[in-house]
Amino acid sequence: MSTVHTAGTTTHARQGGTTVLVIAKEPLPGRVKTRLTPHFTPQEAAHLAAAALADTLQAVLAVPARRRVLVLDGAPGPWLPPGVEVVPQTPGGLDERLAAAFGQCTGPALLVGMDTPQITPELLAPALAADAWRDCEAWFGPAEDGGFWALGLAAPDPALLRGVPMSTATTGAVQRARLTSAGLRVRDLPRLRDVDTPQDAEQVAAAAPGTRFAAALAGLTRAGAL
Repeated sequence: MSTVHTAGTTTHARQGGTTVLVIAKEPLPGRVKTRLTPHFTPQEAAHLAAAALADTLQAVLAVPARRRVLVLDGAPGPWLPPGVEVVPQTPGGLDERLAAAFGQCTGPALLVGMDTPQITPELLAPALAADAWRDCEAWFGPAEDGGFWALGLAAPDPALLRGVPMSTATTGAVQRARLTSAGLRVRDLPRLRDVDTPQDAEQVAAAAPGTRFAAALAGLTRAGAL
């Protein structure tokens, strides 16, 4: 069962034919961004995660989409903007949770995570254009660490994700091979860096200085220098 956060008005949201999914954890200390510690405290890591999630949702709200759905492990918080549906993640490994998220969709769907606050409407645009599915059945956004930050399917099939080993250096390669082995034509989005480590955080913030994430990191850096 989904809920829709509707308080306020989202004037910049546009209709499109593709559902955009954001898979995320509630940004609670000790549950998110654990690889940012001990450089950052669990509370600081959660603060950065909340900023990254807010940036991601802002980008999603600015693209044409049939639906905008947050597939959430946890409870919504003040970082949730109007216009985003919330559905709970299913139990199981990450592959099962991603598969279930796609299984809830009818029609094309594009999934992104919460670890790439640098995403923009322009980065997502090719996979959400009116002709996005004209010459392909899948979109794939590779990540620098060997995973992937985006996956789009013209006809969502949970079987395309089940059994893919997640959080490894070969996750992206295995997932992309799964798509091509199924006979899907795949188009690629730009390669991006996930925020996993303090070094990742610094590089992503430098590449996207206008984001909430960059501001949050700068605030923590200034506080640590005092």
